[in-house]
Order: sequence, then structure tokens, then C-alpha cells
Amino acid sequence: MRLEVKGLEAGYGKAQVLFGLDLEVKEGELVALLGANGAGKTTLLRAISGLIPPWRGKVLWKGEDLRRFSPARRARLGLGHVPEGRQLFPLMTVEENLRLGAAFLAPEREREGFERVYTLFPRLAERRRQLAGTLSGGEQQMLAIGRALMGFPRILLVDEPSLGLAPRLAEEVLASIKQVTEEGVGVLLVEQNVALSLEVAARAYVMEHGRIVLQGPSSTLLEDSRIREAYLSL
Repeated sequence: MRLEVKGLEAGYGKAQVLFGLDLEVKEGELVALLGANGAGKTTLLRAISGLIPPWRGKVLWKGEDLRRFSPARRARLGLGHVPEGRQLFPLMTVEENLRLGAAFLAPEREREGFERVYTLFPRLAERRRQLAGTLSGGEQQMLAIGRALMGFPRILLVDEPSLGLAPRLAEEVLASIKQVTEEGVGVLLVEQNVALSLEVAARAYVMEHGRIVLQGPSSTLLEDSRIREAYLSL
């Protein structure tokens, strides 16, 4: 099963941001989405998850067009979204924030979700009664990812998980995302650290000005002179 984007166009008001995008993410696959600030990466994730309506094109999950479905309905179908900036509820505890991600699940399934998240992120288990706003930046990012995982997504959209984190914490967070794919979850990763993204991802797409300009295996893109010059300073 896979998520497919075909000919997607979208924007805000009269300003078009995305131009005829095509990409796919299979279950169990980690795919990186690279590009400079303003390339349209976050807009693409928002269009996939239903936060903004596409102008043209299709978003397909298991062959079904999701355009008529609300963000909540897409979540129930197995599409999770970890937004840029985490967007936690700072005056709620870790456990309360996580519970929001399982709002549509039966109680026994919610318990499975807590077990899964606390196994992946033991520090969240230690801080489950702590207010989210008092966590470190790395712990807050773990909580944002954990909240999305509480809904048992099959495809996870992750937007800039290492933003504002020290290099060691960034590596730890991306390693946990890689571990999620080993459970069969597909991940579309938007990440500012291009070298680290290509290290953990199997494939990657490169966006410029709302268009896909390069794609392929991460190992191939790492050797591409355009990638090395534009993003790796080599």
C-alpha cells in the first residue's frame, strides 16, 4: 500500500505554491523531501493531510482519492502529521497531549498506543505527568511524534523534526523516525539537515519553487553535484 500524489497544485489565496507535483511513499519506506525555505515543502504536507484544499491533482491512499475527506477522516484512514513547530498544548501533561492523538480510538487501542510510544521514547514515560511546556526541545519533538503515532498511522508526514535541536538530539530524533519505518510505517520527512536526511532515507525528492526537480535513491543524490553544492557546501 502507498500514498500517491499526482499532479498536485495548491496555494494560498491567488498565490500558487505547488505546481504539478508527483510523488509516492510506500508503507515501511522513509522518503526525504528536500528544498530551500519557501520551496513549498510544508504546503505540500498540508495539502496531503487536508489542512489546505488542493487546486488540482489527486492525493491517493490505497488507491482512494482523499480530496473529499477532512483531516480527521484522513487520520482515521491512517495518515498522521507531525507539524512544523510541534504545536503541542504546553499547559497539558505529556500523557494528555498523547491522549489527543488517540481521540478516535477504543480504550484498549489507546493503551496499546501508550505502550508503543513509551517504548520508542522512554523519556516520555518518565515525564508523563510533566507539563509539555516544561520539556526540553528534544523531548517536545518526541512528544509531537508520539502524539501522531498514537493514532497508529500507516503513513506519517513529519515536518522539520530537528528544527532548533542540537546535533546529537537531531540524530536521536531522526533515528527514532527511522525505527518507526521498521514497524511498517511509511514516512515522508521534511528536514533541514540534508546530509542526515539522506543518511536515514531510502529515497528523496528535491523541490524548488513548488516543483520536483530531482528524485532518486538517497545514495545517488548524495553524489549529485547539484545537491552537494546547494545543500552540503561541497
